[in-house]
Amino acid sequence: MLNLHHLASFVMLEETRSFTAAADRLGLGQSTVSQHIQRLEAALGRRLIARDTHSVRLTGDGEALLAHARDMLALDARVFTLFGESRLRGRLRLGVSEDVVANRLTEILHEFLRQHPLVDLELNVALSADLYQMLELGDLDLVLAKRRVGETRGRLLYREPLVWLAREPERVAARAGALPLIAFPPPSITRRLAQETLDRAGVSWRIVCTCSSLTGLTAAARAGMGVLVQPRSMAPEGLKELPSNALPLLDDVEFVLVPRRGADAGLVEALSHQIVSKIMPGGG
Repeated sequence: MLNLHHLASFVMLEETRSFTAAADRLGLGQSTVSQHIQRLEAALGRRLIARDTHSVRLTGDGEALLAHARDMLALDARVFTLFGESRLRGRLRLGVSEDVVANRLTEILHEFLRQHPLVDLELNVALSADLYQMLELGDLDLVLAKRRVGETRGRLLYREPLVWLAREPERVAARAGALPLIAFPPPSITRRLAQETLDRAGVSWRIVCTCSSLTGLTAAARAGMGVLVQPRSMAPEGLKELPSNALPLLDDVEFVLVPRRGADAGLVEALSHQIVSKIMPGGG
């Protein structure tokens, strides 16, 4: 009989093509993942993985096993969800900042709802500052949002640079007059950081578009109305980063998870685990 833990390591290794990355994703040691693969190969009497100093790939037998391994793991997850004694239930109110919704949220929510079908999940999308206020008022149980570097609120996920983005960066760099700025409304963190950065450098600016939706801001930037500030990894398609000497360097921002004191610890931890596994660098 095949061991499901061995199959999980095999599938994760195929997805990451790295023993180190697979181990990190599974929360195991690299040697443990290697042992899982060795024992799986021994159980089947076939070589499943071909590796050298530069790459990891499946053999023909490994390719043949892959679909069956995924099916077995999916079936195991469905059975556990159906009969698990510790199934979570209740209501969980999640607040997420607008830019995270546009980039990473779909897979997180889909997987959480698949694993915890008895949880009533409510989603609120807003600016980070507004989400923190809702949390303090008791209207949210968990917030995934940005904070400024130096702040201590929440559990740090990762830190990322903000960048200036435009449809035609060269045109913006060669402009005459005030910088046309596209921004979320106050109290947006990215808006405030952009304005403070420009003011310190003595660069004049004017707001040409304000919208609480990243979709609206992106449309304005793609139309060539002005410059948009976003975390580098969340730069919308169709926009390019301005040259480093075109405008002053922006501060980084940090992405954090902030639970409400008194919220259901089991629900918060389950969703937090899903977010951490998917959103942190090296995650899914």
